[in-house]
Amino acid sequence: MKTMTCRQLGGACDLEFRAETFEEMAEMSKKHGMEMFGKGDASHLEAMHAMKALMKSPADMTAWMDGKKAEFEALPAE
Repeated sequence: MKTMTCRQLGGACDLEFRAETFEEMAEMSKKHGMEMFGKGDASHLEAMHAMKALMKSPADMTAWMDGKKAEFEALPAE
């Protein structure tokens, strides 16, 4: 099990997610982001706009995801 925060995953808060795999972690982060979007949370909306801009370039998005996955893999298991 490893832990990362919303902020570490490109979000806007320090909510912690715990998962066995990066894919599980990414799914939790996405779900949280959608919840915050639904609440109209300004800081999360700003983070989503930044992510949307990144997604315009598939190469940049892939590089970003690869970096986050490497960060996850480098974390010590709990």
